[in-house]
Amino acid sequence: MSRPVIDLDGVSKVYGSGEAEVRALAGVHLRVERGDYVAIMGASGSGKSTMMNLIGCLDTATRGRYRLDGIDVASLAESQVAKIRNRKIGFVFQSFNLIARTPAIDNVALPMAYAKVRAAERNRRAAAALGLVGLADRMDHRPNELSGGQQQRVAIARAIVTEPILLLADEPTGALDSRSTHEVMALFDALNSRGRTLVIITHEEEVAAHAKRVVHMRDGSVISDVRQGALTGPPPLAAGAHLQLGAAS
Repeated sequence: MSRPVIDLDGVSKVYGSGEAEVRALAGVHLRVERGDYVAIMGASGSGKSTMMNLIGCLDTATRGRYRLDGIDVASLAESQVAKIRNRKIGFVFQSFNLIARTPAIDNVALPMAYAKVRAAERNRRAAAALGLVGLADRMDHRPNELSGGQQQRVAIARAIVTEPILLLADEPTGALDSRSTHEVMALFDALNSRGRTLVIITHEEEVAAHAKRVVHMRDGSVISDVRQGALTGPPPLAAGAHLQLGAAS
């Protein structure tokens, strides 16, 4: 049996001390296997954002252990954590986080520049990723020339271009209209149906309904972890995508 992508073992996160102490996570246990599709839900202050930061190696636990693809993150130096984050996690954020006045293909290629991939290979892979999300005809467009849904698809292309083991999305449809939300979720569904491991932080029931598993949080604890039926049939890729989606490595 392969090792889990995410393994949180009794993880707690405390900010401040004394009367100012805030317990954001309280002894959380969570395992996510390869190919799973998990939605993490909860009200403001439930701990879901702290959970995302820990899973994404953007923060460290106060107590407990977090293993990402079998690697104990706490045992790594800061530079090693940055390298692991770049190579093993693809991030998708509500605000897209694209670089203004920069063409889509260069936005998508950016993580590979950090990984010191050669320019020709960066461009080839970035173009393939944009084709995969249905934007082969928008490679030279800048963010202000794209709709919100198209910008989010550029962000997804950037997240998957390094073939990460985990796709981690924080409120990925929060800034989108209903049509763009449907398109983006269909793309996530297609990625998962072909082997990608997805964790989505969301407060929207409509978004969580796409996941195979829904984790609810309250006051820093997991209060329920329910596996639900998958959507019927593997969804198609976004219109215009011409490449075969590969399974995650």
